[in-house]
Amino acid sequence: MSKRITNNPLLPSATISIASPDFPPTLANGITNFIEYLRIVRRLSPHTVKAYQADLDRFSAYCLNIPLELIQDIDTPTVRMFASKLHRQGLAPRSIQRKLSSIRSFFDFSRQQLLPITARDFNPANDVKAPKFPQKLPTTMDVDQVKALLDNAAKPNLGRTKKRAGDESLLVRDHAIMETFYASGLRLAELALLDIADVDLNTGLITVTGKGSKQRILPLGKAAITAITKWLQQRNALADGDELAMFVSLRGTRLSHRAIQQRLKVATAHLTHQQNLHPHMLRHSFASHILESSGDLRAVQELLGHANLSTTQIYTHLDFQHLASVYDKTHPRAHIRRTAIKQTLTNSRPTSPKKPLPRPVNNE
Repeated sequence: MSKRITNNPLLPSATISIASPDFPPTLANGITNFIEYLRIVRRLSPHTVKAYQADLDRFSAYCLNIPLELIQDIDTPTVRMFASKLHRQGLAPRSIQRKLSSIRSFFDFSRQQLLPITARDFNPANDVKAPKFPQKLPTTMDVDQVKALLDNAAKPNLGRTKKRAGDESLLVRDHAIMETFYASGLRLAELALLDIADVDLNTGLITVTGKGSKQRILPLGKAAITAITKWLQQRNALADGDELAMFVSLRGTRLSHRAIQQRLKVATAHLTHQQNLHPHMLRHSFASHILESSGDLRAVQELLGHANLSTTQIYTHLDFQHLASVYDKTHPRAHIRRTAIKQTLTNSRPTSPKKPLPRPVNNE
């Protein structure tokens, strides 16, 4: 027995199996239904769906080895032992957290769509926490560093003696890519998906398709408009006749994510600084500079396309870090103050040991 589900009557629907007392859903079938739901109804990106699939396949393999085949037989200790095993294997806390999030989402879906009504009041992954990890602040550049980068990164590498056909076009394209990244704070996937029709140079606006196929309209700065205009003059000689992509390769096809990452490294390889440039560094710098100038966290959230404000709040830590650095360098009594604070924190820090994750029983 099956039914069709959708979040919107105008969108495609997914067909899933309905649970019954005589035929309780298996973990394998449940994962298949969940992945179809993410792909068709939620319309998540292929990369995101693939990540969910990998996380749940690993959890499924662990459960089947116990063995546990039915969704309703999986309890909290099972999920906790799975997380403990990942921790002992050396998996990073952030990766364990992602896998637990995937499992939690899967059981939320199962409770609503697959399990009988009597089993819908419990999610075995809700009370399982990943090991704590230090919050890593994004790597950013200050305004002067970004200006120096964009002014010099796309210039010819004077150390290269042998030139290749199309090098000049690639430099123009790479410069336009970096200017667009910084001007609008795009994600790598968003820039790769840009089509010519998405960019309106007359109004200085671009239409971006972000996570979950959500679209937002962003402004382009004057420098980015100039760089894109120069690139469009070169693009027509490279792109295939029916290619819609804004940024194309020498083969005339849309640039892949990996190709964009590599080109950023090539474009900055001859510089004495910032030789490990990656797309998100420009996005982080964009957000940090906007927040420093405006103080408007909500505006930064909209520009970045974050669904939750908590995701954007990481940049407030960067802003405070900058202010604290200025204070330390300029205030005559900053060193005394910092030393006193550090001593106070040391004396007040609790001495009780951290509780490790429980070790699983040997049932594999």
